[in-house]
Amino acid sequence: MASYDKAFESYKKALTTAASVAASLMLVRSVVNEVVPYEVREMLFSGFGYLRSRISSEHTIIVEKKNDGFTNNHIYNAVRSYLATRINADLQQRLRVSSMDENDKMMISMAEGEEMLDVYEGTEFKWCLICNDNSSDSGNGSGSQNEVSFEVSFHKNHKEKALKSYLPFILATAKAIKAQERTLRIYMTEYSSEWSPIDLHHPSTFDTLAMDQKLKQSIIDDLNRFIKRKDYYKKIGKAWKRGYLLYGPPGTGKSSLIAAMANLLRFDIYDLELTEVNSNSDLRRLLVGMSNRSILVVEDIDCTIELKQREEGEGRDKSNSTEENKGEDKVTLSGLLNFVDGLWSTSGEERIIVFTTNYKERLDPALLRPGRMDMHIHMGYCTQESFRILANNYHSIDYHGTYLEIERLIKEVAVTPAEVAEVLMRNDDTDVALHDLVVFLKSKIIEANEVKTEQKEANNQLDEKKDSKDSDKN
Repeated sequence: MASYDKAFESYKKALTTAASVAASLMLVRSVVNEVVPYEVREMLFSGFGYLRSRISSEHTIIVEKKNDGFTNNHIYNAVRSYLATRINADLQQRLRVSSMDENDKMMISMAEGEEMLDVYEGTEFKWCLICNDNSSDSGNGSGSQNEVSFEVSFHKNHKEKALKSYLPFILATAKAIKAQERTLRIYMTEYSSEWSPIDLHHPSTFDTLAMDQKLKQSIIDDLNRFIKRKDYYKKIGKAWKRGYLLYGPPGTGKSSLIAAMANLLRFDIYDLELTEVNSNSDLRRLLVGMSNRSILVVEDIDCTIELKQREEGEGRDKSNSTEENKGEDKVTLSGLLNFVDGLWSTSGEERIIVFTTNYKERLDPALLRPGRMDMHIHMGYCTQESFRILANNYHSIDYHGTYLEIERLIKEVAVTPAEVAEVLMRNDDTDVALHDLVVFLKSKIIEANEVKTEQKEANNQLDEKKDSKDSDKN
């Protein structure tokens, strides 16, 4: 009992001493605030901070949420997006979870006071989210405001890397994240010279495209090389754009390839319907109104409009009336080419131009030369490789007992990927769907043979008539 009383007395004495020290410190603080001028106090505090920074090997960069307390700080938002991709949910005790709306994906980020470590090129950077509650003077009539900021700490020897390499890397990464997550849009022509946008949710990717793997990879490599060559295009004095001609029978995946290109690059699509454009001047307004990092698409260019040749008009009679000249103010080949590779082609940058056609031979050679359509991509009939991709897409299988027969039949008949996909979609049962495909391919072969027979008979009749006329003459 005596030992307990002794311990209690010691504890009581310690509490009394601590309270006395705290009271003394508060008294000293009050005296200093009353006696020492504000400017002197600030100088002393800054001096203490300077000494501490000179002694400490750790330096810190502060990234505030607001610039000057008003405008949003772009770097803060970039850091927040970047750290959300680096955070380890298993290690963090407290997390912040947010979402813009019910359709938006959940974003996990740091909570106030939490720390996390990031390693960049072998250097450790320690991040912390700080939230200070700074109450305004009661006389202002304004309430308290939270000052939110990120603080990153690192060894003082790495300050140059932090400022000139690490932070720019974060900004670039955040920009790529934003581009990847944003909703793509497709623009359609409206009122001849205006664009009307809607969200684009086309699911096509290069993984699901039913086409030859070597061709597919060559397109991917060409696109990736294009978006990395801004300085190269500037050095050689050319507009930063690239043209692709997609040609082949209907149903071979030209539109799906365009959507896959947009999803890969995260580019918006501008679907230009030339029949809706009244004149070259309207065409210029439309094309100048396009954003950078976009794909201009002119589908079925051989039949959407009868483009007038540039040579036409050179020999026209100059006595034509003004009314007749106004009637000729239509979209011309010259007007289109002027945007593709003329002076107007420099009105934007990082643009893809795609023309599609079912009949390449019908196109004016002026459209096809390099510099306008740089890469010509033939979209052909279904092959063994493309069939296997479609079977995997629609039924998630790599092999089936019917594969050998189906691939043999595909070699014998011209069938488009769209026709094969339609048969595979008719039934969820893989065995039934593939059996139906075998039946469909056999029927296609029978139809093709019947057409050949009819054509042969028609040719024979023509030959007989010709021989008969020749004998009559003799």
